[in-house]
Amino acid sequence: MLSLFSIFYFLVSLLLYILAIPFILFKSKNKKYKKALPARFFLKDNNSFSESKIWFHVCSFGETKAIKPIVEALNEDVNISVITNTGFEEAKKLSKNVRFLPYELLLPFWIKKQKVLLVMEAELWYMLFLVAKIKKTKTILINARISDRSYKSYKKFSWFYKRIFKNIDKVFAQSEIDKNRLEELGAKNIEVIGNIKLATLPKRSNKYKKPSEFIITAGSTHENEEELILNSYEKKFGKLIIVPRHPERFEKVNLLINNFIKNKDITYHKFSLKNDFSSDIILVDVMGELNNIYEISDAVILGGAFEKIGGHNPVEPAFFNCRVISGENYFNQKALFECIENYKIVENSQLKDIMRDIKNLKPASLKQTGTIEPILREINGTR
Repeated sequence: MLSLFSIFYFLVSLLLYILAIPFILFKSKNKKYKKALPARFFLKDNNSFSESKIWFHVCSFGETKAIKPIVEALNEDVNISVITNTGFEEAKKLSKNVRFLPYELLLPFWIKKQKVLLVMEAELWYMLFLVAKIKKTKTILINARISDRSYKSYKKFSWFYKRIFKNIDKVFAQSEIDKNRLEELGAKNIEVIGNIKLATLPKRSNKYKKPSEFIITAGSTHENEEELILNSYEKKFGKLIIVPRHPERFEKVNLLINNFIKNKDITYHKFSLKNDFSSDIILVDVMGELNNIYEISDAVILGGAFEKIGGHNPVEPAFFNCRVISGENYFNQKALFECIENYKIVENSQLKDIMRDIKNLKPASLKQTGTIEPILREINGTR
């Protein structure tokens, strides 16, 4: 039996839906939303999950990547729903059963009974948890946190969140502070397990001796980024190791470096020809060495964010306590940047100034670690 609040909420959702239809149709013409909006608001190519499985709901790219260790450990097909296009593309790497989560109004007609529903972080949709419980699906909130910034907002609407948490069976929180805040909002059965985005930490495959000089690594660089970094570099800053993201660009970057060092007192070699770090600039033109290089680095300039790529994983260099510098376009990695301390986000035009002062930057570090084992035990208890 639905409560009066549930009926009222559904009717308000219906009204908002009707009012928003012209706007949704207009935004659907935009390439960015062409797939997601029709799927979410009109169920275009977005049928219900056909089978009852373990169902993960995440928002975007970063959250989708975070559930990868759990999905791999389960070793079975799972269902995944997402909100964004980037999340959808990443989720397809984990499962063939991927959907966009429909607008709340449509969820009572879309959701079917699942083995268990695991929702990531702040995806606190009232109808999602309510309908899942009505369909007799166990509900779990994973990697739950409430930031200092959003705490006041959550408290202001605590009356609403208490209704949401009434339909959540189990909560895995990131910290004791998060646990206390979640309890204030009505959450129950909370277990603190740390941040699951840090459950799988970087590993190295080779051990290299660190040179005595200061080591700056440009990691996972893309087109135009190597040129920016080279133009910001001076020999007195230390050794520069460049690790392009894609192997098909190795030769292009090699030519770029050779042009850069002309008429300069700078030595250079390719790592594939000389397996050491004796030169001023080294191009790592082999695969699988990035974490090994990070281990001997003092500072890392993360590629993928000085161009509109979305950035790359900052946890890896932070794990090895490197100073971490990134460009502004790190939109695919924001969730992981929240997991580390003492990183620097700079505009392209600021890079040279930052490199001049690079030795004075604080080394980055991980805020906390995490484990997925309690989540796996909880899931296994529903099988």
